[in-house]
Amino acid sequence: MTMKSRFLLTSLALVTLALAGWHRQLSYGFHVLLRHGGTYWIDVAPDSPRLSRSMRLALRDAPDATPGDFAWQSIAPGFDVADLPVSASDEIVDHILLARIDPARYRFVLRNAPAGDRNLDDWMTQLDAALVVNGSYFTRTGEPDTPVLSDGVPLGPSDYDAKAGAFVAGDGFAGIRDLAGQDWRSAFRGADNATVSFPLLVAEGENRVKRESNWLANRSFVGQDSAGRVLIGTTTDAFFSLGRLAKFLLQAPLDLTSALNLDGGPVACQGIALNGYRRMSYGRWEAQTEGGQVRLLTWPYGSVAMPVVLAVLPMGDGALPGGKP
Repeated sequence: MTMKSRFLLTSLALVTLALAGWHRQLSYGFHVLLRHGGTYWIDVAPDSPRLSRSMRLALRDAPDATPGDFAWQSIAPGFDVADLPVSASDEIVDHILLARIDPARYRFVLRNAPAGDRNLDDWMTQLDAALVVNGSYFTRTGEPDTPVLSDGVPLGPSDYDAKAGAFVAGDGFAGIRDLAGQDWRSAFRGADNATVSFPLLVAEGENRVKRESNWLANRSFVGQDSAGRVLIGTTTDAFFSLGRLAKFLLQAPLDLTSALNLDGGPVACQGIALNGYRRMSYGRWEAQTEGGQVRLLTWPYGSVAMPVVLAVLPMGDGALPGGKP
């Protein structure tokens, strides 16, 4: 092959890659605009009525939060739900919607819709899932921003320096892996579905969030208790920064041995549909703070898409551990 031929082939390959990336970005942007008009930041005062009451309280005083009374409700063998109230300054400032799941009875799968054309309702219907919660972070083209394994297929970056945690699941097992002492590739080994995320909120009974901020958002996390059950939680408001959430989870009577933060903000949604029980929660809040300035994420209409999700599927109707729905 001549030098000119090699140059032409290389140029063609680069153009093809550029066009593919442009197409992905165009597709994601189109669906985002169609679904909710796009997201953007606006400047607001810390006491602005555009913020929730809980956010205004957190920005003003950041009071300590304590868990309220709650009880687990079994809606199917190996699947419990609860609503954990969050109290501060003598009032309820948030709720954490919880699910506690036996990984021997249910499958955990990661899914990606890079076109940005699926919200919580779409995912619940498409997967016929018992539970759907948002996954880890995603790029401007709707693809995973951290390494992901979806039914054995790697997604997201292949070269990634992960120091926080990973959620991994395979035949009859699921749990959190601390990446402080191991590579994410070794953590994924033996799993069919997995995702890297950050920060690791709780590990070995300790708060692992070392750097506090006042970034407030709807939050989702996946954790594990001492019995090996998987706990999934999503807040209904945005009272918590990450550090205060970690502190609260250690105080709450959840028997957590580990908890890994998932993406937060409007994508922090959770749906459950199992044995006649139904619960849907949609993220709404995300605010960055720096000094006395607050920036609130907003959008004109509609619902925000969920490009990356973690879903829980019953092992039944022909579905076997590690198989596809």
